Amino acid sequence: MKTYTLLAAAAVALTPVVASAIPLPAKTYVMKAGASDMFEMESSKLVTDSSDPKVASFANMMITDHTKSTSDVMAAAQADGLPPMTPKMTPKQIAMIDSLKRTSGTKRDLLYKKDQVLAHKETLAFQKEYAMSGDKPNLKAAAGNIVPVVQNHLSMVSDMTPMAAKMQ
Repeated sequence: MKTYTLLAAAAVALTPVVASAIPLPAKTYVMKAGASDMFEMESSKLVTDSSDPKVASFANMMITDHTKSTSDVMAAAQADGLPPMTPKMTPKQIAMIDSLKRTSGTKRDLLYKKDQVLAHKETLAFQKEYAMSGDKPNLKAAAGNIVPVVQNHLSMVSDMTPMAAKMQ
């Protein structure tokens, strides 16, 4: 009986892994990457004038790097024969932007950093997924090139963010 319980528990624990083995469709990848880039750029524009030079510098880097990744993904999509797409931020991303707009000063900086940690974790997951299992070669290569950039961003913003904020 214990063996069956253990096997059932293992099967449940592995279910998300099996579910994520389904490749992300190219169109979905392009839309997610575009929405992610839009969020990164729009949220970063709100803190480029931060009194914290690390936050302001990071925000400016986000605008530059995510402008490039948008361009890279769109070029790869075109090379892979996909029609032009207009990404839109998710309701969650829009709500995060609205929250940033309603705050100021050090509270805004902290919220921005917390949001960046969350956003970069989510972005890293789908970029890695597409880089490993994508079905369009140019998009797959673009995702592979974007992964280390997102990892670097996540590392940088994590280093700037207090542990308590990362866990909220």
